[in-house]
Amino acid sequence: MIEVVASLSRGPVFLAGETLECLITFTNPLSHRSTSASSEMLAWASAQIHCQFHASENRVMLPSETPKQDVQAENETVLVPNRGERGQCFLATPPKILFCDLRLDPGESKSYSYRETVPVEGPPSFRGQSVKYVYKLTIGCQRVNSPIKLLRVPFRVLVVHGVEDTQFHHDEAVAPSNPFLEEEEGTKKDSRLVELATEMLMMATSRRSQHLFNITNARGKVGKFCIFKTIYRIGEDIVGTFDFSEGDIPCLQFSVSLQSEEHVLEKYQRRPNQPASLTAHARHQESCLHTASTHFCLPIPLSATPGFSTDIVALRWRLHFEFVTAGEPMEPPTVPENQSEIITWTGAEQINVDTFSWDLPIKVLPTNPVLASYVAQFSGANSIMI
Repeated sequence: MIEVVASLSRGPVFLAGETLECLITFTNPLSHRSTSASSEMLAWASAQIHCQFHASENRVMLPSETPKQDVQAENETVLVPNRGERGQCFLATPPKILFCDLRLDPGESKSYSYRETVPVEGPPSFRGQSVKYVYKLTIGCQRVNSPIKLLRVPFRVLVVHGVEDTQFHHDEAVAPSNPFLEEEEGTKKDSRLVELATEMLMMATSRRSQHLFNITNARGKVGKFCIFKTIYRIGEDIVGTFDFSEGDIPCLQFSVSLQSEEHVLEKYQRRPNQPASLTAHARHQESCLHTASTHFCLPIPLSATPGFSTDIVALRWRLHFEFVTAGEPMEPPTVPENQSEIITWTGAEQINVDTFSWDLPIKVLPTNPVLASYVAQFSGANSIMI
């Protein structure tokens, strides 16, 4: 038996256009139970990146296509990276051969480095209710006269628009950040790509300007809402404030939810006027009777998918507000002057209330892939025995 271990060197999250590097190690382990260990032989091994697309049959109606034959079923020597996977292969890089005719003695191991640029034309990683875009690195290995064995390493892709059009000058990428540390040319370019993407995201999300909204219903003014920006990166906190001091209608309770909307484009909808799929990521609820001002803070999870759009689906973000207001004015509690005894104020047993909601669209952008790697659901390393 040969053990194959694949490990992503920089973590399981990458920017589109960045170079993925994976160290693949083949080992013929020593057997402690048997003294008759022998050499092991592999005919070949190759690696390939592919994006797997899957659509929900209940929500998405894809155009019918002629079913493709599984090449792997006809020829056991051909690598089909998505064999046995659900859905269809959305895009794939050309396969790269790691070796041919590898012989390993007992206890011997050999490592190979696989490098490939993550395609810029693909969508970001996304696991929604209507569609899924899943990226994987697949390593195929085969013994002589044996079927191909596949080792898959899933990873996450973030897309920052505009970075793929940037041309790096030679003198712009020659100086490493540490003068005592030599870097390969590809590493320099990837480092510069991540730095440029981070700068673009910082510039887009650092602009602050006060946005004021009047909260009103059919009876009158409830209060004011203030937020300082509407563009955020995943991992940031959304902070907003409420001012109910000048409201004519008492607000008894409010809630704010951070939601993503998954819209299937009209021509691919399974049913006419199909509603968007909503996913709540954070929620704040507060009782605010006789409250002059208050605030909320909602974190955007690093594991969330930033907004994007493809030919089939669009992902958008919003803040969803719900307000519960009193049907009539309510006097605040008063304490008489020179009161010597303790007074307990008790709220009303019954209040006629009105409810209404409001949605505020916001933009959610990616972040530094290194930061997103800390909360990734993938380990970045997998192994099989063949």
